[in-house]
Amino acid sequence: MKILAIDTSNYTMGIGILIGDQVAGEYITNLKKNHSVRVMPAIEALMHECEIKPSELTKIVVAKGPGSYTGVRIGVTIAKTLAWSLGIPITGVSSLEVVAASSGRHFEGKVSPLFDARRGQIYTGLYEYKEGSLHTVIKDQLILSKDWAKQLESQDDSILFTGVDLHLHQDVIKKELQDKAVFASPTEYNPRPAELAFLGKDKPAEELHSFVPNYIRLAEAEAKWKELNQS
Repeated sequence: MKILAIDTSNYTMGIGILIGDQVAGEYITNLKKNHSVRVMPAIEALMHECEIKPSELTKIVVAKGPGSYTGVRIGVTIAKTLAWSLGIPITGVSSLEVVAASSGRHFEGKVSPLFDARRGQIYTGLYEYKEGSLHTVIKDQLILSKDWAKQLESQDDSILFTGVDLHLHQDVIKKELQDKAVFASPTEYNPRPAELAFLGKDKPAEELHSFVPNYIRLAEAEAKWKELNQS
């Protein structure tokens, strides 16, 4: 099995290649640059370096959101196009799940990955490793960071918070949870595309033509349009 993993759901762009159970290569950047002009050259360069031809790929795994609307859309569109043109299956994985897997594998407790969603809001969920596998404790959602922290007060375990936007909400989380909150180091923030590949390796394939990103909420422009047209 040769898997290509693609994550453009936030500023972090990640491309990974998995051959069987071996990580053949990864490419990761965390830059405020346009993914649309960078992702295909990155895929081509990594595949060339790993000496893999497109025809040898057996599956595409893509981070399906939540995150940046534009970023999520770019990754899913490219992944669907590649899967369709190569005639291979595609699997979508929660972008938050990838961050949780990248940071929390060896943490004794629960993991809360987060992305900033502006106005004090975050995209987040709660995950936990059990017997080497990552499980969802509370599903991905959009919530005010202070409300999320209050909700987690009832958890018995320590909670590891992680993600490139953590610094924007760390003070609020610390105020509510005190010592129950543990914060990942910056080297653990970026979602690893190899983790994405492993998470999607055995997940079922999506129906290609009906597969869409998981934005969790409507884009602001679409929400305003619906509000105006329903009034």
